[in-house]
Amino acid sequence: MNFHEAYKEEFWSRVVPRTSHIRHIHIQGDHNNNKMERLNGEVRDREKVIFGSKKMDSPIFKGYQLYHNYFKDHDALDGKTPAEAANIKIEGKNKSVTVIQNASKLGNQENFTN
Repeated sequence: MNFHEAYKEEFWSRVVPRTSHIRHIHIQGDHNNNKMERLNGEVRDREKVIFGSKKMDSPIFKGYQLYHNYFKDHDALDGKTPAEAANIKIEGKNKSVTVIQNASKLGNQENFTN
């Protein structure tokens, strides 16, 4: 017995108005939060094994955000990172070293301006 048949057997009544079961909800046509839930699941999995991740201001979350946006290829973006999909280029032989060097320069500039 499929869900629609079970629904009709359990909830169908002769009294009007009847409840109706919406049978086909498609990912392309309807609002869904699958992508956000996937990201939440990834963060939750990482949070379990990383010391110091219970604080929201932990640098671990900024690091994970950098990894997610600049280094991790996404199937939904045809194997590109979100940064590449937004035409943000990281030039250099080693992307992670380049990002760290740029962040360090930016941090030093902010220290001098404050």
